[in-house]
Amino acid sequence: MRDEMVRLLVTSLLVGLGLSLLVAALASRSSRVAGVPTPSQASGRARLGAAPDLARLRERALVLPVEGITVAELRDSFSDPRSGHLHQALDIPAPRGRRVVAVDDGEVRKLHSSADGGLTVYQFDSSESYCFMYAHLDRYASGLREGDVMRKGSLIGYVGTTGNAPPKVPHLHFAVLALTPARLWWQGVPVNPFRVWVFAE
Repeated sequence: MRDEMVRLLVTSLLVGLGLSLLVAALASRSSRVAGVPTPSQASGRARLGAAPDLARLRERALVLPVEGITVAELRDSFSDPRSGHLHQALDIPAPRGRRVVAVDDGEVRKLHSSADGGLTVYQFDSSESYCFMYAHLDRYASGLREGDVMRKGSLIGYVGTTGNAPPKVPHLHFAVLALTPARLWWQGVPVNPFRVWVFAE
């Protein structure tokens, strides 16, 4: 009786282990087929690519995306915790309606509205190496359309609290993604915007 119970226990453990390995293999295969980096691939690229990305972006002399804000007023919120994830962006508090401008030359790739980001603009740089995300906007610049080619300092929209931003805390959620070869506006490796303007390591 005891030997039979041991055999059943071992069999159950082996079946469970086999299912776990199968699920992991299928998940890995799905990620490769979809062209989406697995978490380990993404973190690896972030570790290896952060310094080169920062150097390239600094060479572009990006302007601050909110008019009237100075570098001294920025606070690094890139690694701040959020619900189940890290922030991976820069929050720039400013009065509602303050002008938000393009940090660099490049095309408006997507105008998007979501429950989290609210009214959002995704802009590619001119080399299509990076995507700049401007979220929680109160409204877009008049006449702004997907495909518009922006110049550095061109009006994108206005600071607001759309999406999940606290209603009494207007701010711009600004993010930078190093694009993958697929060049999809929703896919890339986050780069810390704060480090673009604040050089101290």
